[in-house]
This record gives sequence, structure tokens and C-alpha cells, in this order.
Amino acid sequence: MSGLRTSGNDLIDRLPPVRGDLAANAPLDRETWFRVGGAAEVLFRPADRDDLVLLLRELPEGTPVSVIGLGSNLLVRDGGVRGVVIRMGREMAGIDVEGEEICAGAGAPDPAVAAAARDAGLAGLEFLSGIPGTIGGALRMNAGAYGGEMADILLSCEAVDPGGEVHRLGPDDMGFGYRRCGIPEDWIFTGAVMRATPGDRAAIAARMSEIRRNRESSQPMRTRTGGSTFRNPNGHTAWQLVDEAGCRGLARGGAKVSEKHTNFLINTGDATAGDLESLGEEIRARVKSGSGIDLHWEIRRIGERLAGGGRAENPARGGRP
Repeated sequence: MSGLRTSGNDLIDRLPPVRGDLAANAPLDRETWFRVGGAAEVLFRPADRDDLVLLLRELPEGTPVSVIGLGSNLLVRDGGVRGVVIRMGREMAGIDVEGEEICAGAGAPDPAVAAAARDAGLAGLEFLSGIPGTIGGALRMNAGAYGGEMADILLSCEAVDPGGEVHRLGPDDMGFGYRRCGIPEDWIFTGAVMRATPGDRAAIAARMSEIRRNRESSQPMRTRTGGSTFRNPNGHTAWQLVDEAGCRGLARGGAKVSEKHTNFLINTGDATAGDLESLGEEIRARVKSGSGIDLHWEIRRIGERLAGGGRAENPARGGRP
């Protein structure tokens, strides 16, 4: 029996029957922390890994595929995203503790994984409490903060290639580097097994509380933002380069550089994705002009720009994503 399926375009009618949810012309602004962006041609929420495998194996040839998690470090462009957008949600977010190992689905929020380890009296994953993403995203970018990163704790993980074949990968297969891994971009992570060590539950909780306080004191936590905008160049910090380029508080449309932490962009209320991306590119240009250093986006950007930077027409009323 297939899951919820709302029709509205040709692609969704050519997709295989699945157990998860399929929706055509699905708004994506609500799926991101920025709260901007156009619609997905088709949005798919798989019921489990096998459901994902089924879709990939029977996907019409040439169909673009994008994957999103919590949308905390994601900018969806105003023209929307063609093809199938796979949302790794609660159905792919299970967390289990097995001895000194934490097994988590790709959709599991990083802070929830850290909390599960804490509750089991296991140390080494506290840094995940300071990363507002999912385990799938953490694998893709070797996410790290507060003295730890995924490369330090990964025992194994699982990914599905575009043909629907399942691959089990070890740390040596991952090609981890600074905020990246070497796994092909079109492979989709479905879960990971992470190592931990027995520890004092109170000490673990105290460390997580310290991380939370540090984030709240230094980052714009309760705003429509997308996390760190740019990667730190070798030997430099992105926020300092942005600040030295005179970009603190710089605005374009409804987008603004945070005055609290200059490596964060903020949607002040009515920004478009175009406003945010244009502001980011202006920052990059100013930093390059002043320091000669190239800043590279850490925020993932997907979809199509709108000509002229306007807003997308709602596809449900006849426009196209």
C-alpha cells in the first residue's frame, strides 16, 4: 500500500508506488531554518531505507535527486528544485544504544544523538549537541565543533547509490577532510554507527550544557538563519575576515549579516533566497578585494534562481517550481 500521494504534475505520476509520502509542488521554505525558497517538483519522505531503495531503483532515468535533512544549513533558491527532493525525517531518525556504540539513522538530529549517549552514560559525542543538523549531513560534511568531528567517532555507515545499491562503509572509505568527505555527492547516507566511551553522566551533561551556553552567547540562536555561512580558510577564521571587510550588519533586501556573529546570515523577516545568496556573494567579493582570500560557502545551496531576483509563483496556482 502506497503512502500519501498528491498529484499535480507529470513526474509524480511516473514514480513507483512507495510506502512513504509523495507530494507534488511541495513548498520547501517551511523545511529550512531560513524559511525561504521555492517548491520541490516532488517531495518524498521515505518510510525507511528499503522504501528509499525502491524509489531510486525505479526512478525515471535522468530525474534529478536532492536530499535534505533538518534544513539548518541549507538555502533553497526561489525558483524551486526540479526532480525529487528526499526529506530524511523522523522515519529515518531512529537511535539505538548497543554497548558502547550509538546507532543512528541519517535523519536523527545531532543533538538527539548526543542526548541518547548522555542518557546511556557514554562520552565522546557531546560535540554533536552543538551542531544543529542530522547525522546524514554530519557524515557528508564531516561536521565538527567544540573539539570533535565525525571522523573521530565513526565506526561505520551506510549509503545508497543512485542505482539503489546499498554500501557499507568504514572510516577509511570516507575520505574525510575539513568539512567534507570523499563519498560521491549522489550517494545518500542512511545511517551510522558511532563509538563512545563510558563516562560520568553528570560530567557529560555538564559539558553539553557548557556547549549550549557557548552557542547561545556567541551565535544568533533564535533567528531565521542557516548556521555558519562560509568555511574557515586555512589559517584564518571566516567571521574575522568578514568583519575586517566591513560586513558586520551589512544588509541586502531582507537579508542581513548578524552583528552577533559575522559568519551568520539572517532573514530579518521578508528576505528571499536571492537576497541571502546575493548578500553572501557580496561578502565574498569584499573579503577577496580586501584580503585576497577566497571564502567558500559552507551553506548548501540547491535549486534554481529566479530571473530578476523576484519571488516564485506558487506552483499550486499554475506556476512551476
